[in-house]
Amino acid sequence: MTQSPTRRTILLATGAATLTVGCSKYGDENSDSGSSSVQAGTELAKTGEIPVGGGKIFKDEKVVVTQPKKGEFKAFSDICTHQGCQVTSVSGGTINCPCHGSKFHIADGSVANPPATRPLPEKQIRVSGDSIELA
Repeated sequence: MTQSPTRRTILLATGAATLTVGCSKYGDENSDSGSSSVQAGTELAKTGEIPVGGGKIFKDEKVVVTQPKKGEFKAFSDICTHQGCQVTSVSGGTINCPCHGSKFHIADGSVANPPATRPLPEKQIRVSGDSIELA
């Protein structure tokens, strides 16, 4: 004779399964959220559009281009390494994520303010004359 599971057993199993699914969706800092389908050679901006000490976010291309010093341009994924939110602003020398307050330095993408623990992945760009394009 088989015994039916108790209500407590069913609730515990359901709760554990829900928790497992919820935890696997968020906080996966090992996922490659920075990938993009944009082709190399795609022009992102003119150099004059990127402020010195700041940057500009290109949402469709999933790229942030910064100019830490005059004439020095850097590019990073615009996907926060904490939980995969898209960053929304560049100000005060940092690239800023609205979800949990992570901030990244515009010069190298390193973490300036947690909860993110990993830097933004760098993207390759090419500056040709006054044009900035994906490399």
